[in-house]
Amino acid sequence: MDKAQIVKVERMHPLEGDGATKAFCDLMILDSFIVKGLRIVEGKDGLFVSMPREQGRDGKWYDTFYPVSTEFRKGLQTLILDHYNSGQ
Repeated sequence: MDKAQIVKVERMHPLEGDGATKAFCDLMILDSFIVKGLRIVEGKDGLFVSMPREQGRDGKWYDTFYPVSTEFRKGLQTLILDHYNSGQ
């Protein structure tokens, strides 16, 4: 099964202004599960996708959703950034 059929961008909300966060994004997985709160961020090396996260009791931030493999992470990033860059 193609990853595009497994995961798709459900919602893309671009932000105005000069901040590092350029957009928020939600993903749909298998037409059954939504992951909310991914961010598209402008870093020193260009755009990247930041996973949803929450602050722990220790004050540090932890991802609440993340791909287990580097290959899948790269695939998600490509899918999301392509969608963002297409202006949809």
